[in-house]
Amino acid sequence: MEIPENIQQQLNQFQQLQQQAQAVTMQIQTVEVQIQETEKALDELKNTDESTEVFKQAGNLLIKVDYNDALDEAEDKLETLKLRKQTMARQEERVMKKLEEMQTNIQAAMQGMAPNGA
Repeated sequence: MEIPENIQQQLNQFQQLQQQAQAVTMQIQTVEVQIQETEKALDELKNTDESTEVFKQAGNLLIKVDYNDALDEAEDKLETLKLRKQTMARQEERVMKKLEEMQTNIQAAMQGMAPNGA
């Protein structure tokens, strides 16, 4: 039995959406790791004395920075990463909902193709 072109197009779109969902999930995982690393750095920074020398990485270099500047930068980075994660989670939700809808539509179309005797 040959699959009609419109259903084949839907299947192709479905596969592309699956790939998009996988990409978003991987991006979320990457951001989660960055959040954990930033939280750990922030905890370490908060557990040190303000007079402690603090350095930040810039490419292959370590550059001395002011303690409070480093603290502010880490807190800002953490806030940005958390917002990015929320945005990606909403995007993932939309993609997954669209996948479910497409799957239902494709299944209905495929059942409509089934021979009457089946």
